[in-house]
Amino acid sequence: MTELVPALPEESFRRVLCVVAHPDDMEYGTSTAVARWTARGIEVGYLLLTRGEAGMPNPPEETARLRLAEQQAACAAVGVEHLTVLEHPDGVLVYGLDLRRDICREIRRFRPDVVVTFGYAVETPMGYDQADHRAAGLAALDAVRDAANRWVFAEQIDDEGLEPCDVRWILLPAFAGDPGRTHGVDVTGEPLQRGVASLEAHARYLAALPDHPAPADFIPMFLALNGKEMGVEHAMLFRARDLQAPPALLIEDTVDDS
Repeated sequence: MTELVPALPEESFRRVLCVVAHPDDMEYGTSTAVARWTARGIEVGYLLLTRGEAGMPNPPEETARLRLAEQQAACAAVGVEHLTVLEHPDGVLVYGLDLRRDICREIRRFRPDVVVTFGYAVETPMGYDQADHRAAGLAALDAVRDAANRWVFAEQIDDEGLEPCDVRWILLPAFAGDPGRTHGVDVTGEPLQRGVASLEAHARYLAALPDHPAPADFIPMFLALNGKEMGVEHAMLFRARDLQAPPALLIEDTVDDS
C-alpha cells in the first residue's frame, strides 16, 4: 500500500506570507489551504509582485484597477486582510536584486514563519511555466535567506527600522504524483468552497480567457486527486522545507553511522 502524504504541522504556524507574480495566482487551489489557515486563526498575507496589467486586452491601467478589485474580493473570500501589491511590470518580471529587495522588505515587515511561493522550474505538470512565475519563485526563495541576514539590504534595517526575520518553512504547491510532494492540507468542505469562490471573484479576468473552465468544475476535481494521496476527500499538496531541520543528507549519515 502506498504511504499517505502526511499533514503539514500547521498547528505551529502563526503567520504565512504568500508571494506570487499576479492577481489570481493564489486562486488555482492554493487559496483553499489559505481558507483553512485563516479559519484556524493563522494570519495570512499576500504579496503580489505585479498588478497583472498585461493579462487582459483592456488598456493596462484599466486592467490593473480591475484586477486589483477582483483580488481584494478574492482575499475577502478566504479571510486574507493583508494584501500588498507592487508595481513591477507584468509579463516581463525580472529576477534580480530589485525584486529580491522588495520581497525581503515585505518579509521583514510581515514577519512570517511560513512563506508560500511557486516553483521556478521551466517545465511543470501543467506545461511550460510562465516567465513571471519562475522569476517570482526564485526571487522569493532567495529573499527568505536575505531577510534573515542583517548585512543584506542593510538600509532596510538602518534607515527603515525593520529587523531581520528568520522564516522557518518554505512551501511550494504540488500536485498528485509530483515526486517532490512532502505534505498536504485537508481542504475538504468549507475551505474548498471558499477557495472556489476566491477564483470566481476574478470573474471579468476569467471571462477574457477563451474556454476557461468554471472554477467549480475543475478546482474540486484536481483537489480530489490530491486528496487520494492524503486519504481525505480534497487536499492541497506542498513541497515543504523546514529551514530549521538538519539537511536530509546529514540525517542519513547519522542513521548509517549508528
